Amino acid sequence: MPDLVMYIHGKGGNAVESQHYRSLFPNCEVMGLDYKTFTPWETGEEIHEVIDGLKDEYENIILIANSIGAFFSMNADLEGLVKRAYFISPIVNMEKLIGDMMTWANVTEDELREEELIHTEFGEDLSWEYLSYVRSHSIQWKIPTKILYGENDNLTSMETISDFARTHDAGLTVMQKGEHWFHTEEQMKCLDDWLGRESFFKVNRGHITET
Repeated sequence: MPDLVMYIHGKGGNAVESQHYRSLFPNCEVMGLDYKTFTPWETGEEIHEVIDGLKDEYENIILIANSIGAFFSMNADLEGLVKRAYFISPIVNMEKLIGDMMTWANVTEDELREEELIHTEFGEDLSWEYLSYVRSHSIQWKIPTKILYGENDNLTSMETISDFARTHDAGLTVMQKGEHWFHTEEQMKCLDDWLGRESFFKVNRGHITET
């Protein structure tokens, strides 16, 4: 049986992005998932159901997840289904990110609790239900994981990503001057170099550093 690479996109993305990874995994089938929900409890269930339904068709399932797609995946109970994971700019501490967005929007916790849902000028909705969920469902993630992170990520700090990598025994690769969204020619070359290594745990070259 072949191996499967399953790609989970970030906000505003889609399953078509998975085509980029076909040349990097020439001996695997590559598939993207267009999830239809946008909360960790619903989207996590979606991801779990799809991957669980494919497990008997493939020798191994490899996960590539981008941004909030990684957060949703970590809420999908994938232990025993996924062999290893590659996270690109993952959201690893949603409670902190929501707190940051509340600060940006000048919204207090009492106001959010009372209003339950608040729209912001920067296009994100703040939800008391969402915040309550992430507080009561800490991430439990034991799948061998490698992380690619941009030094100038505006959603997750270096301290936050380093703490997650340390506590979850995940490899961390940092692109100097990289952003949350890997999209420029240089950034995509870094991403491809990172994924294209012969060994999952091999340390590579100068414009990226790994811990």
